[in-house]
Amino acid sequence: MTSASGPFAGLDEQALRELCPGGAVRAVPKNVIVVSAGDATDSLYVILSGRVKAFVSDEQGKEVVVNTIGAGDFFGELVLDGGPRAASIMTLEPCRFYVIALEETERLLAANPAFGRDLIRKLIGKVRSLTGQVRDLALKDVYGRLAKFVEENAAEQGGRRMIPERLTQADIAARIGGSREMVSRILGDLATGGYIEVEGKRIILLKKLPPHW
Repeated sequence: MTSASGPFAGLDEQALRELCPGGAVRAVPKNVIVVSAGDATDSLYVILSGRVKAFVSDEQGKEVVVNTIGAGDFFGELVLDGGPRAASIMTLEPCRFYVIALEETERLLAANPAFGRDLIRKLIGKVRSLTGQVRDLALKDVYGRLAKFVEENAAEQGGRRMIPERLTQADIAARIGGSREMVSRILGDLATGGYIEVEGKRIILLKKLPPHW
């Protein structure tokens, strides 16, 4: 998951209204598709609260999660070129968004060069992240991708190192581009080996994961 940074980080609803008075607040419940891949791109969404996932899927319903982002971050930046949405966005929690139309976004960029530079830096960061994901999909096996996911998302909580987010095996498979069955096998072996334990859909690290499975 990316940390909130860039042109909207630290801005609350009032600050966004002052920055972009033409925007509007939209509240969306959990597990709702906000935009779909292929849709016309007409707005930029700033997340005021909650978390979303960006994902792509095929006709059979197989899903790969591209990213998960939270408050202070944004999606819909492809509004800048007018092309269709490249990924679908679903809420992981109840969310509130500040929605900025294309015309308002262009006005903001024209009037505020510093904002434009921050936006470009954030977009560069997203490109670097996606490049890293493509490299991992091409060069790492499923275990390598799972181990990297666990290491990058684990945090100290209550004296234990764990992934704070409650994730099903299907969730993890979608995040790393693997099958649920393979993720289940790997997690089972790691638990048997005393490397992890799973408690309430949270993975707890007991010792450093092995370099190979």
